[in-house]
Amino acid sequence: MREQRLQMHWQPLVDLTTRNVIGHEALVRTPEGCAWRNPDHLFAAARREGCAMALERACVQRATAEAGRAGLGLLFVNLSANAVAAWTEDPPRPPHGQHELPLAGVVVELTEHERVRDLDALREVLTRWRAAGAAVALDDFGDGHSSLRLWAELRPEYVKIDKYFVRDVHRSGDKTKTIRALQQLADTFGTQLIAEGIETVDELMVLRDLGLTLGQGYLLGRPQATPCTALPDPVQQALQSRQIWVLPQEQHVIHRGLTAAALLRTAPALPDHASHQDVLELFQRHHDLESVALLDAQQRPVGLIARHTFQEETLHNPYFRELYGRRPAIMHANTQPLCVEVHTPLERLTEVLTSPDQRYLREGFILTENGRYRGLGTSEQLVRRVTEARIEAARHANPLTALPGNVPITQHIERLLHNGQPFVACYADLNHFKVYNDQYGYWRGDGMIRLLARCLTSVCDPRLDFVGHVGGDDFVLLMQSHDWLARVERAVHTFNTEAALLYEASARQAGGIWAEDRHGVRRFHPLTTLSVGVVQVDPAHYVSAESVANAAALAKHHAKQGHVGIQVLSPTAEAPPHCGAGAGAAAAVAAAPVCQ
Repeated sequence: MREQRLQMHWQPLVDLTTRNVIGHEALVRTPEGCAWRNPDHLFAAARREGCAMALERACVQRATAEAGRAGLGLLFVNLSANAVAAWTEDPPRPPHGQHELPLAGVVVELTEHERVRDLDALREVLTRWRAAGAAVALDDFGDGHSSLRLWAELRPEYVKIDKYFVRDVHRSGDKTKTIRALQQLADTFGTQLIAEGIETVDELMVLRDLGLTLGQGYLLGRPQATPCTALPDPVQQALQSRQIWVLPQEQHVIHRGLTAAALLRTAPALPDHASHQDVLELFQRHHDLESVALLDAQQRPVGLIARHTFQEETLHNPYFRELYGRRPAIMHANTQPLCVEVHTPLERLTEVLTSPDQRYLREGFILTENGRYRGLGTSEQLVRRVTEARIEAARHANPLTALPGNVPITQHIERLLHNGQPFVACYADLNHFKVYNDQYGYWRGDGMIRLLARCLTSVCDPRLDFVGHVGGDDFVLLMQSHDWLARVERAVHTFNTEAALLYEASARQAGGIWAEDRHGVRRFHPLTTLSVGVVQVDPAHYVSAESVANAAALAKHHAKQGHVGIQVLSPTAEAPPHCGAGAGAAAAVAAAPVCQ
């Protein structure tokens, strides 16, 4: 520091929308031959010598001086939050005359903000620096436990998303979901987000398509002694592309947040010494009560009596009242009932549905809180809740193929329409599949559907082409690859070839199987093949995801009716605006080229 031998390197910050370098982050480097080979070693030595804050200040002074002379645009300088809070003198000043305000264009990037000791002092210093023209950024957001509080307290102009959330964002639906949540926070606080640590084109394109406008990372420019003024050509070309990247699917977990409390039904109970006559009278007063719990003095369940079991005993034994009326009912109770705490996650209860002890399905189960009786739950409620949750989950991801379901399909079509670039929508469906499924069973039928999923996904570019599973044997492809037709043709050929191998040898030799049709008439059914209806979508002619889906479904219908592999609906002038499944669309399909 005394010899002024600290060196500055500059890493660019890029506007992903305009593809311009808007500023640089100043990063200290040591001279060649220095005992401390990198900044980490340098700052570790400074901490041992008790001059870490002095080193931070020296770096800022040198960075502002050099940047002021070079005119680098925005200048991001790193300072620990505690170093800023302890900065009692005037703020650092670039060379006089560079700006009307001393710190105009300087962004103070707070590091190590998870260990702030004096928030009031930090806020006071930053207020003075902002008055001198500076802006504030939080570094590595998401890496410290107090980051969110500082965001709310300091209202920084910029927040840098920690590189953990950027790395492989194109493969992680959870990370895209986190970034969307950060965008909502940024809108609330009036903050610009900066994605740091961008190292691949896939990460860059997904971040761009998520709506992030500022980025930093080795892909855009490494720290170097000479400031970067333009992006590398591959990055320019990628950002100029109007194609949008397929976003990774978020994991949709069924039952998340649902507990056994959702099944709770308040029901009267009886003490463990209650008689059979007491149980009979309770059932007579409450006609909708299927079971009754028996409780000890501490309100803990010790038994469960089911109405149907109790009625069978009383109806089949004419002397039941005389023999048992005054005797304790617990002698005919299930003394090992299923007791479930109300805070138990619902997915734990799905085991009840497959339990070898089917009494739980007939009698229901007891719900407790801290071991004390709260009420009853029924198997009907449990089945309904689990079914509803699984149906909702299937709308997000098909359980058989794990491909995106209806909700993400719709969302991706909307993204493509909003982007304004033409794309191709394909609707794939199997011919004569029901007969195969009936003949060989659902297990082998599921295998054929999984084969279709593999054939479709294998021909698609995972960055540009989206594959969704509507349900059953219906699939949707949303393609931006320029060679989409060759890809679809390859999928049809591969499926038709491999699907034939799923039949018995005799059926393959005959070219099909004899079976009853849906009207009960026995006839010959050819081997299962694939038909694909294709729509070349001009977003100017479609206003909703539903209209695109309708047109693709109509093209698929014509492909199946015409017994062809691929039917293409071309974006002709005759295709009606806001195309749906109307007569105009049918005319356009009829005029389109057909691929066998």
